[in-house]
Amino acid sequence: MTLAVAVVLVTLVLVNVWVHLGPRYAHVVTGPVAALVLVAVGRAAGLSWDQLGLSVHAVLRGAVFGAVAAGAVAVVYLAALAIPFTRRAFLDTRYQISMRAAVLTSLVTIPLATVVFEEVAFRSVLWGLLEKDRGAGVATAVTSVLFGLWHILPALDAARASTAIQGEGHPAEPRRVVLTVLGTVAFTALAGVVFAELRRRSGSVVAPVGLHWATNGLAVVAAARVWALSPPPSTAEER
Repeated sequence: MTLAVAVVLVTLVLVNVWVHLGPRYAHVVTGPVAALVLVAVGRAAGLSWDQLGLSVHAVLRGAVFGAVAAGAVAVVYLAALAIPFTRRAFLDTRYQISMRAAVLTSLVTIPLATVVFEEVAFRSVLWGLLEKDRGAGVATAVTSVLFGLWHILPALDAARASTAIQGEGHPAEPRRVVLTVLGTVAFTALAGVVFAELRRRSGSVVAPVGLHWATNGLAVVAAARVWALSPPPSTAEER
């Protein structure tokens, strides 16, 4: 069991570095392949499909939990888009793209490159290994902390790409970068607790997959929409 956990942790480190240094087009393949490798590690360590949250009989229950959670995220995002102050939070230059590209990113790239691997790694295999050996409480605590730390590099990317953080045309101040990283780690660690609880209560990793996809995927669509509605720089300056 200890060896299996070590393999999962090493895989997480390698994938995290690869995602930020390797070619972006490869990530839609890297995620699913790495997820399959980790499932094989879990099975080799003696985890059943139930313990992995991948049993067929729990899929429907997981889908219901996931759909409800995704609907809640959609409502929150719609409310945020309706308020000018919170709308600015979606101004991420990585998603200053057409709506067609945003939908493709939301429905294909994010599920394959991000959601599938992260949920299999944190809420399926690692959670299952720790839960079997140490109990659900320890499994949730450890996977949530690691999930928060996993987002350090993405937080640095966000600090460079979000105009809400760096301001118009200016690089982000070091203090803002640090606060962004700390805030992201804390937020995603808390999100990890929610994801883990969904997985525990539903018995299926499908539930956190639904919430995770909604959180990331709908944010891309929202960002593209906000950029489309934003006035060009020249117009903004005249006003």
